Amino acid sequence: MTQRKRALLTGITGQDGSYLSELLLEKGYEVHGVIRRTSTINTDRIDHIYEDPHVEGARLFLHYGDLNDGTMLGRIIEEVQPHEIYNLGAQSHVRVSFDSPEYTVDCVGMGVLRILEAIRDYQQRTGNEVRFYQAGSSEMYGLVQAVPQNEQTPFYPRSPYACAKVYGHWQTINYRESYDMFACNGILFNHESPRRGETFVTRKVTRAVARIVAGQQKKLYMGNLDAKRDWGYAKDYVRAMWLMLQQDKPDDYVVATGETHSVKEFLELAFKRVNLNWEDYVEFDSRYLRPTEVDLLIGDPAKAKQVLGWQPEVTFEGLVGLMVDADLRAMGLESASDVNLELATVRDRVAF
Repeated sequence: MTQRKRALLTGITGQDGSYLSELLLEKGYEVHGVIRRTSTINTDRIDHIYEDPHVEGARLFLHYGDLNDGTMLGRIIEEVQPHEIYNLGAQSHVRVSFDSPEYTVDCVGMGVLRILEAIRDYQQRTGNEVRFYQAGSSEMYGLVQAVPQNEQTPFYPRSPYACAKVYGHWQTINYRESYDMFACNGILFNHESPRRGETFVTRKVTRAVARIVAGQQKKLYMGNLDAKRDWGYAKDYVRAMWLMLQQDKPDDYVVATGETHSVKEFLELAFKRVNLNWEDYVEFDSRYLRPTEVDLLIGDPAKAKQVLGWQPEVTFEGLVGLMVDADLRAMGLESASDVNLELATVRDRVAF
């Protein structure tokens, strides 16, 4: 009988963690997740997995832990004995990292080192290989040194978050080369979904669109509308994570669509989805500007396509549409006809 693979995920309650959990469970894995102890329940993104008939027979376990506590991480690895570890946990909001730089760097940067050390210790004592995935970020390119950005493009981070990600990236390479560990970096460009946190710009926009249609919000306040990003669908991107750990040799990969779009373009498509003009609802607020801005990110996924056989399946327009539709449904607007009925009266409720 073939042994069921075991995977350990940090950040399992986040957007990527929830989609990756679904993917792994569908593939027959036993999935273990690390969650922080809090006074409120925050597992809403993975609660449905327990009831999903498509993953019958698969197993999901949660363990209390924290990227700031290396001892506890080591104990969890010892208990789970995972075949694969995916480090998706982080303080992942770039703007917040300027306000909380020390915590961000300790979690995002040192957290990687703590996991790598725990894996190294476990492998030396047991002889069991653990394959490790580190979630990198396009923010590491920052003030971009080449367009588009690929695996050889120099990093120029522009935030405490991005600096910490660069540290984690190079520690992953260092441990791979120093200790012959199977450790991969995924340099993932922006990837979104209806499960994206509400403070991130894309979800902030689509949620505001739904609330405006429902008459619960009048204006949307935004920062830099000219920033350009390479946006893809999170569910596509977690597939690339898994593929990296199935290869014969560990390596680093850019995961992106190869297209770039401005925040303004995202706004236009989101409001167009409900037949509204974004300029009637969006106002500028300097509080949402970063101390140092990242103006242009566009990835070159040629290596991931060639080596991993990976392809993004959802287009930019399709991504915006599915996010708007999901937030409309969350407001009780189940169909396009419902939206049109609401739009017939929305201008009566919204002050221009």
